[in-house]
Amino acid sequence: MSFCIDLSGKTVVITGVSMGIGAGIAKSYALANANIAGCALESYEDPKVKSFIETVKKESGKPPLYVQADVTKKKDLNNFIQSSIEQFGDINILASNAGANVFKGTEHCSEEEWTYNMNLNLESHWNLACLCKPYLEKDGNGIIIINTSSHSFNTLPGSFPYNIAKTGLKALIQSLTLEWGPNIRTVGVAPGFIDTSLTKAWFDSFPDPIAERKRTMENFPLKRLGTPEEIGGWFVFLSSKYASFTGGQTILIDGGRSAMMMEL
Repeated sequence: MSFCIDLSGKTVVITGVSMGIGAGIAKSYALANANIAGCALESYEDPKVKSFIETVKKESGKPPLYVQADVTKKKDLNNFIQSSIEQFGDINILASNAGANVFKGTEHCSEEEWTYNMNLNLESHWNLACLCKPYLEKDGNGIIIINTSSHSFNTLPGSFPYNIAKTGLKALIQSLTLEWGPNIRTVGVAPGFIDTSLTKAWFDSFPDPIAERKRTMENFPLKRLGTPEEIGGWFVFLSSKYASFTGGQTILIDGGRSAMMMEL
């Protein structure tokens, strides 16, 4: 009998499904036959949203729910969760993914940028977890997986205040595990450099983006960037029975970069 992860009958809510890692997470859950409710900033008619919907239909044969939402707004989050319940009846898994790079540096970061970063990259995950808690608790085996970042382990010059929020998520993951277990299991995923539009924007900030991309990949023992689908695979695995003894950890997935003591 082959190793199989089948999440048929499970409903997963995913934030930031329109592109990047969020789109990869949605595709992976669709391959596992889960019911999917997704949200993002874009309208229903946006090509990226259409791609999300078509991909989920193709991989699972089931249409997803899509709700336009800004995760920094509690009203939008509440509408997203209530719409998910109306559509599917329950929530079994929360894949809290949405976020964005806010790289300003300690000296040049404004109070407005600090507040936006904290609202988006830290507080929104807490707010969403609280909204999902009653449904996850009712399940008895509810699962929360929060997408943080390798910046929560070590960071780069100029990455403040993004790295502060992402480091805070590690503590949130621990607190949710301690206070909401055993009926809700919480785990973190910390991707390194993943080949997304946000990573492209980072490379494009250098005078020679192609050279910087090549230099970065050479610093990884695996000599490449990760893919959204690889991170999505981790989300699905952590949602399965095979990971049922995993809780409170934030798992670093960085192509071996953290194993290196210094540049050679």
